[in-house]
Amino acid sequence: MSKYLQDRVAIITGAGSGLGRAHAMELARQGARVVVNDIAGAHAGTPGRAVADEIVRAGGQALALGGDVTDYAAMQDVAAQAIETWGRIDILVNNAGILRDKSFAKMSLEDFRQVMDVHLMGSVHCVKAVWETMRAQRYGRIVMTTSSSGLYGNFGQANYGAAKMALVGLMQTLALEGERYGIRVNCLAPTAATAMTQGVLTPEALAHLAPAAVSPALVALVGDDAPTRQILLAGGGSVESAYVTMTPGIFLGETTDAAAAIRDRMPEILDREGERVPGTGFEQCQFELAKAGIQMALPGA
Repeated sequence: MSKYLQDRVAIITGAGSGLGRAHAMELARQGARVVVNDIAGAHAGTPGRAVADEIVRAGGQALALGGDVTDYAAMQDVAAQAIETWGRIDILVNNAGILRDKSFAKMSLEDFRQVMDVHLMGSVHCVKAVWETMRAQRYGRIVMTTSSSGLYGNFGQANYGAAKMALVGLMQTLALEGERYGIRVNCLAPTAATAMTQGVLTPEALAHLAPAAVSPALVALVGDDAPTRQILLAGGGSVESAYVTMTPGIFLGETTDAAAAIRDRMPEILDREGERVPGTGFEQCQFELAKAGIQMALPGA
């Protein structure tokens, strides 16, 4: 019986343990040929090699490849080896990540940059390494790993939250640019018991948050019928979606003291009744001009 991802080629970063391992195992179970990327390398005894070997023993196809996502040349090499082995790249899962948690007052700029480099620039490097291949074959599925820390904030995670919300912005634009080439780009915000959440969540909570419970949501984001520009949240057997919205707001017109009017009418501005999800960033401009009686077509319309 054909499987959901039969013969698709997937690259998963940080796949030697935790969520990455769970993702690799589930995509392989669905028929994908999996590149298991891990910073520790791919030689015998490394986590990535162990995951790849486990997939092969279960009857799947896997290739262990080392490489640091902060090294663009290394990610280019991973992409090149995937193509050399299987002839294409269908799926990229940007999963690699680190934590350097501290309150912002105590956080060094080095810790801030390092987290941004791994999560944000690491994802950029990986996407850049596969983008032209996906465009040329007119097919691609890319998933960014975002987080509730970026979407909603968490104390002590200014660096992590900034990086994770930046990935949402990257997803939004890449989805628009990739649409005509059959490339669909989404975000996944997981809640799972991993090395990154040890000491953050209680033992009772961790016991209910197996990484494998997140991976089915990933599968839904990388299949032929995957959506695009969506943010799915998943953990503990639950799946939700998140949106970046815009309220109807107010129109100030010829108000003499606009600042005072904004302060006085803040409840109206913040009222979420009738809020919308803009199709592009340009729709803010179009919407605001429309309230002033000026109609303007979106670029390309």
